[in-house]
Formats: sequence, structure tokens, C-alpha cells
Amino acid sequence: MRVEIKCWITGNVLFKHDRENNSIRITLEAAVSARANLDGANLARANLDGANLARANLARANLDGANLAGAYLAGAYLAGAYLAGANLAGAYLDGGTRLIGERPILQIGPIGSRSAYLVSYITDNGLRIRAGCFFGTKGEFELKLASTHKDNDHSQEYRAALLMIEAHCEIWTPKESESKKEAA
Repeated sequence: MRVEIKCWITGNVLFKHDRENNSIRITLEAAVSARANLDGANLARANLDGANLARANLARANLDGANLAGAYLAGAYLAGAYLAGANLAGAYLDGGTRLIGERPILQIGPIGSRSAYLVSYITDNGLRIRAGCFFGTKGEFELKLASTHKDNDHSQEYRAALLMIEAHCEIWTPKESESKKEAA
């Protein structure tokens, strides 16, 4: 059975895959394996539970209502991806770090010297931040920020974004009792 992944913006086919008992998850994993450019992919309401999406280019992808629970997202590029209603509970980032909570991702941008996205993740190992090729803790990001931008306009913009990220984490990090339920 042939499954096609189309761009939600243009309607163009980005990737197609033929296989017996095929599914959107199988097709998407084949596309990622083939290093296909999935910029703008329409994956709304797709069941991608447990999918291996490591290093996938899902920029501007429509993931509205998609089930990404348990998906492996290490190195996935999600800048501009539409994640409203997406279930990201238990999705994995780099190093086996797992997303937790109802709203584990906050994306801010374009921002900074690259006019790119600053993405924060609420994980079982605490807050993680991705900015360009940087991926690490808030403290590590602050050190990198101080050494790279000192106190210039970009630094001030990033620091304002960090205040928003901290507020988001305070609101959406599961309380201890909720975290135990998610782990079960």
C-alpha cells in the first residue's frame, strides 16, 4: 500500500513509500532514514507513537493533534512546527532524556543573532534548551550566552526569553505526584 506525505502549504508530495501493511508512521520513519526533507509535512492527527524521528527535518510541519508519545526526537528539527494538540508525553530527546508534562515544549522566535528559534523542553532530567547547535541545561546556556554575546542586544533578548521559559516551566512542569503517574 502506498502512503504519501504531503506538504500542507503547497500540497506537493514530499515522500512516498510502498509497503504491505504500510502506515504513516512506517512511511515517516522511511523518509527520516532516507534523509528526506520534510519541511512543511502534513502530519496532523498522525499516530506516531514510538516513532524514531531522530534528526528528522520537520520544520514548519503540521503536527496538530499528532500522537508523538514515546517518539524518539533526538536532533529532530522542529523550528516553526505546529504542535497544537500534539501528544508529546514520553517523547525522547538526545541522550535518552524524556519529555514530561502536558506542554513540554516552548518555542520562541525568530530570536538572537541568527534570527532562529529558541526551544525549551521540560524533561525528566530538568529543563533543556536548544538554540542553533547548542543543546543543554539552562545554566549551560547562560554560560554560553555570557561568553558569546556578553551584554549586547541579542543577550538581552535571550535573557527576556529565559524569563518566559522559567514561567512556562513553573506552570507546566508536572508536580511530583503527576510525574510518578507518567512514569508508570
